[in-house]
Amino acid sequence: MIIKDNSYKWDYYAIGGVVRVNINKGEDIAHLHELEQTKWTVLSCPVGGLEFDEKTLKLLDADGDGKIRVPEVIAAADWLSSVVRDKDLLLKGASSIPLGEIDTDNPEGRKLYDSAKQILSNLGLEKDEISIEDTSDSEAIFADTLFNGDGIVTAASAGDDVQLAKTIGDCIATIGSVKDRSGADGVNAALVETFYDACHDYCDWIDAGRADKSIFPYGDNTAAAFAAFNALKDKADDFFMRCKLIGFDAETKDAVDVNINRISEISAGNMAAQADRIADCPLARPNEKGNIPFDGINPAWHKEFSALKSLILDVDFKGAHEIGEKEWNAIRDKFGAYLAWMGAKKGEAVESLGYDSVAAIVKAARKDGLLALIEKDKALEEESKSIDAVDKLLHFYRDFYRFLRNYVSFSDFYGRGGKPKAIFEAGRLFIDERCCNLCIKVQGSGDHSVAAALGGMFLIYCTCTSKKSDRKMNIVAVMTDGDIKNIRQGKNAVFYDIEGDDWDAVVTKVVDNPISVRQAFWSPYRKLANFINDKIDKAAAEKDKAAVSELLDTAASDAAPAKVAETIKDKFDIAKFAGIFAAIGMAFGMLADAAVGLVKGVAKLNWWEDIIAIAAIMLVISGPACFIAWRKLRKRNLGPVLNANDWAINSTVPINIMFGGTLTSVARYPLVKGKDPFRKKPSTWKWTVALVAILAILFGILFLTHNLKFLGLS
Repeated sequence: MIIKDNSYKWDYYAIGGVVRVNINKGEDIAHLHELEQTKWTVLSCPVGGLEFDEKTLKLLDADGDGKIRVPEVIAAADWLSSVVRDKDLLLKGASSIPLGEIDTDNPEGRKLYDSAKQILSNLGLEKDEISIEDTSDSEAIFADTLFNGDGIVTAASAGDDVQLAKTIGDCIATIGSVKDRSGADGVNAALVETFYDACHDYCDWIDAGRADKSIFPYGDNTAAAFAAFNALKDKADDFFMRCKLIGFDAETKDAVDVNINRISEISAGNMAAQADRIADCPLARPNEKGNIPFDGINPAWHKEFSALKSLILDVDFKGAHEIGEKEWNAIRDKFGAYLAWMGAKKGEAVESLGYDSVAAIVKAARKDGLLALIEKDKALEEESKSIDAVDKLLHFYRDFYRFLRNYVSFSDFYGRGGKPKAIFEAGRLFIDERCCNLCIKVQGSGDHSVAAALGGMFLIYCTCTSKKSDRKMNIVAVMTDGDIKNIRQGKNAVFYDIEGDDWDAVVTKVVDNPISVRQAFWSPYRKLANFINDKIDKAAAEKDKAAVSELLDTAASDAAPAKVAETIKDKFDIAKFAGIFAAIGMAFGMLADAAVGLVKGVAKLNWWEDIIAIAAIMLVISGPACFIAWRKLRKRNLGPVLNANDWAINSTVPINIMFGGTLTSVARYPLVKGKDPFRKKPSTWKWTVALVAILAILFGILFLTHNLKFLGLS
């Protein structure tokens, strides 16, 4: 959606090398809908991951999709400017608004004014302004109200109707509850419907069972009898199978009977403590008749068998002393109708109330009264929404202008004064004697660094762990000053969030880009020195490895110690070393001759020509790197980093050299007088290598430009 400029005259200003709209008057907010969308710095930003009031962001995100887009910002601006009289007050960021500044000439403003007065009255406050603190606690606002428009009623909503209040309590106890705006547990229409359906189903199920006498073979004791039968069902089936095996083959009697060895194992200790192991033995001792003797029950099962006997056996087999499998199966069959009835059970949610209470609830028929109470509460829904709107007004009144400074223009970012200020900034990272002031939480999906690298900045990705909790977060820090030699994956650092809390940080990834022209100037020499050092270290390591390997091979052979000595002598032959030293001397002699010739050649020039010649040589060496760095530094852009965080950036967000200097602080030390007794002694060979390398480069350049005529070698 592109909105064309109308007659409103906008102010513009240049910041960060880009011309942007300057929102600096209340009327600017009122006319925001007239600003072309092409002139907005941001087209969309995420709700999460920002250093901004989360509730305000969610209120701005009208469709709740997690993104705040231009039309939603415009809608908020139009609504806010229509209900506030003095629109310049929106620029102050105050957390309270005078009631007189709510525009009651506007119907929406009148509702807000009346609701604000109602809130203050509910809170028992007498004042002519309302604040976010007043509207933030909805439970306090509605604590003493019976009805508040949320469609939920509590026991208190029933007033003097004790029975209706009790029914609400029964519904909450069995079906569940929802939170009323007052903070109390209550019920809504859906819960009431579910409650009464369960009550009717439960009563119908119980009534159907009572009408069929076959369902309860043991009367009111049927449920207990079935539980007693079930407790011994498996043990009884096991007993009868053991008896059948004895009938099949008498020799199996010892195998299926009580295992004497197992009893012996536990007999030395406290047998009462071994009840579980004794319970594993048969219910009774198996016999050829296959009957369970009432007086021969396994002691571990006495309690369960006593319940079975009193509830079933003494009823069906009064005076009997034993029971066979046929009788046992007859008992099982008597529970068939009961099992079918139990399988058709309904309304179990309210079973805990008991049948009599449920039947009384059904008979009293208070459902319609409850639903009427809920409708009475819902009738105040508009008033309730208006109270919510007051809270929305206060959040926008305080936060909206700051949001615009980070959305329409990036004035908060560029007007930071060296400290994190923009809503996307997470804090500061301290690493390697530097403070990176521009740190951003890593949001979005996929590899953030792939898209962020397009910004041309030196980026340090870190995983941070809070010192106060186990919370973790990922950040990316932008480094714009200092050297990079100690920045590497795995390096530890410390991160301070906006609140000042510290986090342990570990570098997980580095995106390498130029930091400064100064760093680029010395980079060729640093790379050459690193290259030479690497070559020397590699060559030395290879020679050492080869020498040690050959020496070990010789020592491990069958050769006499004299042969080992001969090998060592051969390796350190003085003649060979004399040759090596001669070669090194010749090399240094040639370099010295070249240096002398170079000095003689330069000596022929005037002093100012000497300076120009040296400057020209250094320019040839460092110029390309500096030029490339300068071009990249001019193109640094924060936009790709934010785009990787699910922002839709509509304009470049340049970080030029001057502004970049404010984003990273480098430790500066004063000149210290006196000697350090533990200072590191200077290494002459490093300076020698560096001097040789520089002389070689200068020699090559002068050879190409002057053909070495001044050395007399051509």
